[in-house]
Amino acid sequence: RIIVPFAPGGAREMPARAIQQELSQETGQNWIIESKPGAGGAIGTAFVSKAAPDGKTLLMAASSHFVTAAMGARPFYEPVKEFAPVANIGNQSYILMVNASVPVKTAGEFIQYAKSKPGVLNYNSAGVGSSTHLAMAYFAKTADIDMVHVPLKATGEAINEVISGRAQAVIAASIGALAFAKDSRIRLLGVTSPKRSKYLPDLPPLADSGLPGYQFDSWFGFVGPAATSHAQADRINAAVGKLLKDPAILERLDKQGIEPTSMSNADFGKLLAADYQRMAAVVKAAGTKLD
Repeated sequence: RIIVPFAPGGAREMPARAIQQELSQETGQNWIIESKPGAGGAIGTAFVSKAAPDGKTLLMAASSHFVTAAMGARPFYEPVKEFAPVANIGNQSYILMVNASVPVKTAGEFIQYAKSKPGVLNYNSAGVGSSTHLAMAYFAKTADIDMVHVPLKATGEAINEVISGRAQAVIAASIGALAFAKDSRIRLLGVTSPKRSKYLPDLPPLADSGLPGYQFDSWFGFVGPAATSHAQADRINAAVGKLLKDPAILERLDKQGIEPTSMSNADFGKLLAADYQRMAAVVKAAGTKLD
């Protein structure tokens, strides 16, 4: 099983869907995708940490599953110690989006506008502890602006609330933003990555718009229970590495705004450890807590 710790149809499920069929063929195992949403991804993540380490249960993980642990006073799991790195799939950046009625054209103008209305503007997210939540909380903290967080259940719902004007802003994954690049009801202001995105090259990094040093992006990959053997992890890692050269899979990932990145288990493990430290710092900087 590939456990997706969020509701069906979200950004976390799509990279799993992109690779599921070919992974089954390559490994000779019938991989199925199962959603276990709740607590900002913590329920499904904790489930995998306690699963049998037989190479048959994987978590479709991303940066935010570490974030949830970093936010809690009593974490559901130990994000590095309780998981074995299996295979990285790729990286995705995020986009700051605002309702078209907000009288700004750039991220810098939005910051100044928000400063003039402390506690008045709302931002949506896909739930407490989600990447969309942390990216915006970190943005607000870095910019020294006071906005009200309105958590919802999915990225699509969060974007729709901004489109309707019931909220003013959201930071959504590239895949969620691409469809609205030419939508007159919403305005895209900047990308969270340190460089311009290949998918929306006209958008400047937020770090270049009055927030030097701001960065928020997310990796996607498979992890398993901590006791998963190296042989089992290596077998799946090799299969994923091969599939990340398949033109059909690369096209699917490209449509999702994911830049594929194949790496060894050891290198993926180093990424997980470094990312946890980085995201814990983001949580601390944002002053965000998981109730």
